[in-house]
Amino acid sequence: VQLQASGGGLAQAGGSLRLSCAASGLTFSSYAMGWFRRASGKEREFVAAISRSGRSTNYANSVKGRFTISRDAAKNTASLQMNSLKPEDTAIYFCAADPRGTGWATTSSAYDYWGQGTLVTVSS
Repeated sequence: VQLQASGGGLAQAGGSLRLSCAASGLTFSSYAMGWFRRASGKEREFVAAISRSGRSTNYANSVKGRFTISRDAAKNTASLQMNSLKPEDTAIYFCAADPRGTGWATTSSAYDYWGQGTLVTVSS
């Protein structure tokens, strides 16, 4: 199983970035997909998740209304559109796959597979 995260980079406050997570080696449609992040000196935290069907999404309060998670079954890809970025969004972002499939899991332990992370830096 491989989850390849991409799309990170440098953005100004108020700007946008789009992260992608390409999945291989698993039955993509069976897994919920999630995004987590870890800022420097802090623990990894939940950002967003989407159910296996794509019909249910879940967001951390800190990103609700600014970030949108989606998935493309044909491309085995999950994405995170990040708008109205803030300096406090600066972190390494990780995608992960949850076999439960509901999209409601917000704890790291629920996710079986993880990508390598992509760095997002937001300047003020």
